Amino acid sequence: MSNVNKKDILELKRRFKKDDCTFSRLCGCYVDGERNKVTTFGETFLNLEEEELHKYLEIAKKTLSGTLGNNILHLEYPLEEEGAGGKQQFLMGLKSSGLKNDELVDAFFDLIIENYYYPGNYLILLFMDAYDVMTKTTDNNKLDESEEVYEYMLCAICPVALSKPGLGYREDENRIGSRIRDWVVGVPDTGFLFPAFVDRSSDIHSLLFYTKNPKAPHNELVENGLGLTSKFTATEEKLTFQGIVKHVIGEEDEEAKGLFMEIQSNINDLIPIPEEDKEPEPVPMTVSTMSSVLSDSGVSKENIEIIEKKYNDIFGQAVPEAGHLVDTKILEANEKRRERLQLVEQVENLKQQLDETRAVSIEDDVPVTKTYDVILRVKPEKVSQIHSEIINGQKCLVIPMEEDEHAAVNGVNTTV
Repeated sequence: MSNVNKKDILELKRRFKKDDCTFSRLCGCYVDGERNKVTTFGETFLNLEEEELHKYLEIAKKTLSGTLGNNILHLEYPLEEEGAGGKQQFLMGLKSSGLKNDELVDAFFDLIIENYYYPGNYLILLFMDAYDVMTKTTDNNKLDESEEVYEYMLCAICPVALSKPGLGYREDENRIGSRIRDWVVGVPDTGFLFPAFVDRSSDIHSLLFYTKNPKAPHNELVENGLGLTSKFTATEEKLTFQGIVKHVIGEEDEEAKGLFMEIQSNINDLIPIPEEDKEPEPVPMTVSTMSSVLSDSGVSKENIEIIEKKYNDIFGQAVPEAGHLVDTKILEANEKRRERLQLVEQVENLKQQLDETRAVSIEDDVPVTKTYDVILRVKPEKVSQIHSEIINGQKCLVIPMEEDEHAAVNGVNTTV
């Protein structure tokens, strides 16, 4: 299966403007917290009032926003769903009707309501579009001829919540009073694009599934409602991997934290630096690659074997990309940790150097130790002039000084 890329999605999103969009129809169903259909509607999209049209276009854009592999998942239909009675076949029939078959549209709303678990009110929206995909040359210039007409449906499921309480001007009473609260449609929580738009062409064997929250995608809708096999988002892969490793190596003491940070940095080193206008090839984090990273990071052989088994049991053949397992905050924290450790090492080296230079000599060849109370450093020609005398009953060292000679005591110039 070819994978969708950013350019494919951007090409569609750029058209979601009043003067460029070609949405032909919009259908909707407002559902309350008890899964009752409050109201349904179907309209020609371009007949909408201008303000409403812009709001719906914003919702459509949001349903194709976020990061591929995290907020947007490219999911392929199993063969059994493409036969009679399959979910893919149902969506194909709905698309072919142009959303003008009320029974099919109503059956679609029932399918969503039965398989989408949400505790509050929400709005199901279904857009229909036919995009005349223009031919492009190798330098991305458009030619005035069509490659194909890409017909697709865009579904958005938006939470509907009461506006916040507050004060406002009540015009009918000419006073400030409690604002009337009403039900407001929010940004999409979940949605999908069918068929998927891959390499600027329709792929009826797959769709793009959108989730606002990559930590908790609605897999019940993916599997039971749309008939697809769910897969981890990048966020789920990252959190799952972190859980596996931390469970084995620990996370309470500083040593374990430092070890986990090194693992993150070593995984990040596997990721190629992106070139201009070119996405880097993803690096699959196979079991053998992951084991090498753990070994290079200092994880024991015994713990590596435990992590290998857990990793393989959870991910199997659907191995994550290396980039999905990296936490940028942990990488930044590890850089600071490494700088701190380097500073500590430098201080230790300086201490060692100081200890090694404790012994000094008067002529740089006669060692002395710190047990001496007085240590002198003088020019070689002065050594023979030094003698001791008893002055006021006290034994003293006498160093004759000429008028043009200078002395320093403990590094400070002294006049004598």
